[in-house]
Amino acid sequence: MAGHPAGRRGEGGGPPISRTDTAPARGRASAIDGFRGLAALSTVAFHVWQQYFRYDAQGSHPPVDNPVLGAVLSLEVIDLFFVLSAYLLTLSYARAALDGGSTRPARLFLFRRAIRILPLYFLAVLVVWATRNPTLPGNWRDLVEHLTFTHVFDQQRIFYTLGPTWSLSLEVLFYLVLVALGPLAVRACRPLRRRRTRVAVCAAGCLFLYAAPLAWIAVAHYRFGVPHTDWVVYFGPQARFGGFAAGMGLAVLTAALGDRGRLGPRTALPLAALAPAGLFALSLDSGPENFTFTFYHPIASALWVVLLFSTLHVRQQTFWHGLLTARWLTAAGLVSYSLFIWHEPVMLQLHNAGLLPTGQSGFLPALLIVFLVAVPVAAASYWLIEYPASLLGRLKDHRGRPREFYPEPATR
Repeated sequence: MAGHPAGRRGEGGGPPISRTDTAPARGRASAIDGFRGLAALSTVAFHVWQQYFRYDAQGSHPPVDNPVLGAVLSLEVIDLFFVLSAYLLTLSYARAALDGGSTRPARLFLFRRAIRILPLYFLAVLVVWATRNPTLPGNWRDLVEHLTFTHVFDQQRIFYTLGPTWSLSLEVLFYLVLVALGPLAVRACRPLRRRRTRVAVCAAGCLFLYAAPLAWIAVAHYRFGVPHTDWVVYFGPQARFGGFAAGMGLAVLTAALGDRGRLGPRTALPLAALAPAGLFALSLDSGPENFTFTFYHPIASALWVVLLFSTLHVRQQTFWHGLLTARWLTAAGLVSYSLFIWHEPVMLQLHNAGLLPTGQSGFLPALLIVFLVAVPVAAASYWLIEYPASLLGRLKDHRGRPREFYPEPATR
């Protein structure tokens, strides 16, 4: 586990995000890769920041005594991962619900998600757990919980082994919710004659899923006084599903608009600037138990939706797209899942080997060192594990059935 809570604890990183196959321009798919890259690099910076946070009788001490820089370095991006994932994976259901058509079978959806996530995740969990439990039986409960994605419900072990992967538990749960609610929404909308009504039904469902965690957080904090260090209460799906709901709402909005209402530069650029400004203000003002801290993630999710909408639903690309589609950033996006998985073990291994500077003054050199080691590790992991595992997708056809590689010759 990377240090102790530095404001909000254990955020960083996020699950793998599917590439969109629905954007009308290739540049928008590249922009998604750019968002992935930014989020992955920010995740690494956040966890190094946490590693160098210090606590004593006088309180907490960030590694950089500059509130503005601290707000940037401690900005959490987990909600961006949730919003992006939900947006991309919900689009096909939203289009089917609003305009008819079919969706992928649940078994095919889950199969593709499994080959995307599980090979690297299981390997990393087993490797890291084995190095930290050299004698059997070791902390077997920690291993079982990580392999079953249930560690997010364990107050003690939620950040064990691979600290940031608590978010993968929520991602997997979202997959199960989506394959249940997606077809249900399609069936519910089918008898509705007016498209406006179908849009309203889907939007109302997303709004409910977004509002429910808000209510949970408000009751837990203000009614029962549950402290923010109760990880299960504030990190579980009942508190964090709002990020997914926001992404689902963005998918419904995009499907409802289609090619209509695309933003011009005069609207898109101010909106694209407003969202990061809001996120920065949120991070700057956030302090343990205050309002912005308590509702940080629902607010951040809404701001990420604004940024994504003003980036993807546009008539023409701007300089902001040029930044997002820079080769170095899209390359980071390509290996973002491996970077998410390996950066914390790499950082802790470097620390234990004495290869990171000691003392808070060593934060910036340590940040550079971790990047220089973790990024090549992530690249190797992608090409040696992720990419070969992705080829397993060829085992299924578009209906989710086993692909016939050697069909019987037709008989006359």
